[in-house]
Amino acid sequence: MILKNNIFYISFIGFLTLTGCEDYLDIVPDGTQELSLLFNRKETAYNALANCYSYLPKNDGIYSSYVLASDELTTPVDKETNAIKMMKGQLNNSSSLNNGKPIMSYWSGYSANGSSQGSLWEAIRSCNTLIENIDLVVDMTQQEKNSWKAEAKFLKANFHFILLNYYGPIPIIDTNLPISASDEAVRVERQTVDYCINYIISTIDESIADLPERVLGSNDIGRVDQVIAKAIKSRVLLYAASPLFNGNSNFYSGFVNEQGEHFFNQTEDNSKWQLAADAADDAIQAAIGQGISMYYYNGDVPLYDEQNWQYEFIRDQYDNRFVITDPWNSELIWGSSNPVTGGNWWQLQASSLMKDPSSSSVEAAWQWVAPTLRMAELYYTKNGLPISEDLSFDYSDRYSVQNIAFNQRFYAQYGNRTAKLNLNREPRFYSSLGFDRGIMRSWGGLWQLKMRYDEAHGRFGFTSDYLTSGYSLKKLVHPDSEGDAYNKIVPYPWPIIRLSELYLNYAEALNEANGPSQQVYDALNNVRDRAGIPTVEEAWSDGTLAANPGKHTNVEGLREIIQQERLIELAFEGHRYNDLRRWKIAEEFLSTSIRGWSVDESSEANFYNLRDIGIRSFSSPRDYLHPISFDEISINPSLIQNPGW
Repeated sequence: MILKNNIFYISFIGFLTLTGCEDYLDIVPDGTQELSLLFNRKETAYNALANCYSYLPKNDGIYSSYVLASDELTTPVDKETNAIKMMKGQLNNSSSLNNGKPIMSYWSGYSANGSSQGSLWEAIRSCNTLIENIDLVVDMTQQEKNSWKAEAKFLKANFHFILLNYYGPIPIIDTNLPISASDEAVRVERQTVDYCINYIISTIDESIADLPERVLGSNDIGRVDQVIAKAIKSRVLLYAASPLFNGNSNFYSGFVNEQGEHFFNQTEDNSKWQLAADAADDAIQAAIGQGISMYYYNGDVPLYDEQNWQYEFIRDQYDNRFVITDPWNSELIWGSSNPVTGGNWWQLQASSLMKDPSSSSVEAAWQWVAPTLRMAELYYTKNGLPISEDLSFDYSDRYSVQNIAFNQRFYAQYGNRTAKLNLNREPRFYSSLGFDRGIMRSWGGLWQLKMRYDEAHGRFGFTSDYLTSGYSLKKLVHPDSEGDAYNKIVPYPWPIIRLSELYLNYAEALNEANGPSQQVYDALNNVRDRAGIPTVEEAWSDGTLAANPGKHTNVEGLREIIQQERLIELAFEGHRYNDLRRWKIAEEFLSTSIRGWSVDESSEANFYNLRDIGIRSFSSPRDYLHPISFDEISINPSLIQNPGW
């Protein structure tokens, strides 16, 4: 397979890989000489713009991703740092609060195991600084200045949204305070959720007017445009309509400001779903109008798959694997131009790689971040139905072992044996997860996986580098990446938002607003077609297969279908933790044991026994919002701590 898009490398060097940008992190808008020098020329002002982008969260890093905070991935206990333990459902336990430094804090910023995240309030200040000073630049046209202002406005709105997602009501910082501001002026207060949402949306709308329709220049890929802004607007309004933020009286009836005003609206407003549906539709049309489309693989076919390319099931696996790893592909609306690379900020792609048994070096193949059994059970059957609702799938006996048949040879090793759970599943299962006696495209070759104790891809002796669940992660790993050195990992822009999310946003919002309709089905089917499974109507209308025929014809049933479709399609991309929270069902998943196979066993009979391999801790309703550190509240007594903290 060939990496086809050289623009990917150009964009890293030309846009977000900067020199000296840290010099500007602490600039205050006081008219100092440093500020005037920064905005004297376009070249130096560009550093200020790039600095605004540098605060975007790095969701592809082991120590900076909320994937590990959900129930998607697990690690061996002896590999867990305090940071990972906290992310795995214990984000802010008492010891963290006692020292005033909550893990993974977007509010205060953090540094953990070589990775760091600047405070998003610093990010907002940087955006305001650019907006307020870009007109000083002498060698830019007014159109260029307006466009850069629009980028900073959008980023400022997005940073406010990220803070709101994790902390709920937040202060709004639309302009920077002068250095001469009084103590009273700097003690900003938290605003209501609805006020924050209205500000975020209005700021995004303001930015759209001066943004380009679509950024296509080779040196500018990754910069914000109208399509990106409309896509993120869709996400904001979807969250605003969701149960966590819309009429949440059972969680936050007593959460009020000093004037007694509720931070969270107390009555559900169903019209917010229609606003979200309209925004998603607008974003979809804007994306399609600029040539964005659902991804289907059209690259080179390696020799080991040439003879099988006639089979649709093989092509489906390529479609679903490469939609993530094919750089700047047709479905990607906004990707990170500055992904985690090298060994300093450990990247999810490297940690997910299986070790090559013949390799003398495994610098970038840690083999200790593993998908959980719950994720293995999440994916549909080959009929596009949940495993518990497909009458042809032996759900009650899914953990027992059976022979792999000849017609299953495209994803498992014919003549061997594996769990029934691993057979007769949808293409996304096989493009996302590796399993014992399965097949994996990795290191540029086709691997026959053997994952029991002391086997080639299982735990060796007493090593702490092992897949504790018995599953490996394919989805985030480019098939041509090799793990013996970091420079052999094929990089790609981490997907911040892609077209499939917009279709899922639209389907969810429209169903909640108006109930089932053909428009909802069509949106879901755009995702399901690329996934290689039957349409919603076909899957849930077949009474010989579907345990609940007609489930898609009522709001509640279709809601379940949409939620599972979203959890499958966007798995391991950093959405699940937030989706479970905004649907107010997080405690159902994040307060239970994590399970996997008995990977310390070498025999088939013993390996295929389930065991508890970890726990998650999620205290409801406390953990739906993250705490503000004691230090921040001491500095600004006007801030009110989140409930339970």
